[in-house]
Formats: sequence, C-alpha cells, structure tokens
Amino acid sequence: MPLIVVTGVPCSGKTTRSVELKSYFEEKLKGSGQTVEIISESDAIIQAGYDKNVYFADSKKEKAVRSSIKSNIQRKLDSNSLLIFDGSNYIKGYRYEIYCTTKLYKTPQCTLHCNLPIEQAWLWNNKRLESDRYSEEIFDSLVSRYEVPEATNRWDSPLFTVMPEDNLTCDEIYCYLYKGKLPKPNLSTQNAPLASTNYLYELDNITKDVINAVLSMQQLGVIHDIKIPGSSVNLKRAAAPSRLAMLRRQFINFSKMQQNEVDQIATLFIQYLNNNIL
Repeated sequence: MPLIVVTGVPCSGKTTRSVELKSYFEEKLKGSGQTVEIISESDAIIQAGYDKNVYFADSKKEKAVRSSIKSNIQRKLDSNSLLIFDGSNYIKGYRYEIYCTTKLYKTPQCTLHCNLPIEQAWLWNNKRLESDRYSEEIFDSLVSRYEVPEATNRWDSPLFTVMPEDNLTCDEIYCYLYKGKLPKPNLSTQNAPLASTNYLYELDNITKDVINAVLSMQQLGVIHDIKIPGSSVNLKRAAAPSRLAMLRRQFINFSKMQQNEVDQIATLFIQYLNNNIL
C-alpha cells in the first residue's frame, strides 16, 4: 500500500503533520477496509533502549535502527495499510533505499518536507520538556547533516513542502497516492527557485566577508555589539570560528531557496547569527 515519507530537521513539526495525515486518511478511507499506520523513528529509538541524544551521536546505533525500520516498512508494504514514515530521514541515500523498496512492491510513494527556519526549530526544541529536548550539539549536528529533499530527485518526488503556517494539502497527496496522478502545480509542489550563478557567488562572498570581519574584530578583543560593513544591525556577540562556519553553511543552504535581495544578505545573515548564537 502507499507510503508517505515525512522528513525535516529536528523539531520541524514532523510528528504533528504525521498525526494530521493519519486523521485525514482514516476519515477518507473509512469503509474501504484500509487502515492507516504511522511508523515512528522516535518510537523505534525508544524501543531499542536509547536516549535520542545518545542515539544520534553513535553512527552504529543509527545504522542498526534505520535498518530495522526499513525492514518493518518492507514487511508492511504489501498489507492493507497506508504507511506514514515519521522520522528525520535526513540522509538522501536512505530515502533512496526506501524508494527502491516501494518500487519493488510497485506501490506509490511521496515525500512531505516539513520546512522550518532553523532558529524557529531551535526555539521549539527549547519549549519541550527537558527530557525530550535535543542537546545543542546533537541539534546542530543533525541540521548540518540534513540533506534537503529536491523535487528533481526521483526518490523525493512528488515532493510536498509545508511551512508551519501552511494548511497541509491532504487532498493533493490523496490524489497522487490513490488516483495515480499529480494535482495541478501550486506552491506545495513547485520546485524551489533556481538560484542564479551570480546570486550564489554574492551569497558566498558576502557571508564570507561577514565572518572575516567578525574574526578580525575578535582578534582586536571586540566580542560584543560588533558592527559589520553592509549590515544595518550589529552582531550581539561573537562565537567560536567553528560555530560561525557551521551557521554560515546553514544560512547559505536556507538562502539558496529564498533568493533574498543581494543588498540585504549581510543584514539577514547577522540577524540569523544573532538568533542562533546562544
């Protein structure tokens, strides 16, 4: 039966959206004899006896649980259930393996990307109970490792992207999974705008210049309220070079999809740093 792969950075609303999908499809499939089941990565981690921060810090533990989940999905694909795979699914190679499994069973699959700004995801993480939070180290690691799904990849297609303020396009997902055709293109199914070569060049250089300016001021002993050329806001405080480099990579990945005005890049980058340097 059909499979929906849910993916996103930590605390981006994956489980909330999975529950929303389950509720919709249970109502939609009522009387058909079909059931809806969520396969949860979080539940699999708990059942394996791991704390998620310990789990994501150990590649061997991750590999074992991912393998177990994939086997579970494969066992249930020929059942009379719609499967919703609620997990980080941050590795594109793993999403490809799942895709190959559904191809083997000749069953439709789609991807739901819960797209959320990193700073907002971090705020949501901090609102959780302490026992359910990601540590800063693990959160940053998962964000930096996350491989964003792309509609041009056959294993991610069709790709439905949802922001926190968006209504989930359940009817469109149903249309593809059960009628064998994609809905008419709209914001949820459009490819992200292709960044021009010049924009990427400017993005790379401007963010690099900002980092260099911050590091230069640090060497002079200035670590608070740092004025940055080209930015209308100041950096509240400096951070370790490795932290700055990681945040720069995150900002570049996010900005590739947004295509901001070039003259706003420095200001937006400083705002991003201010929100993420804790």
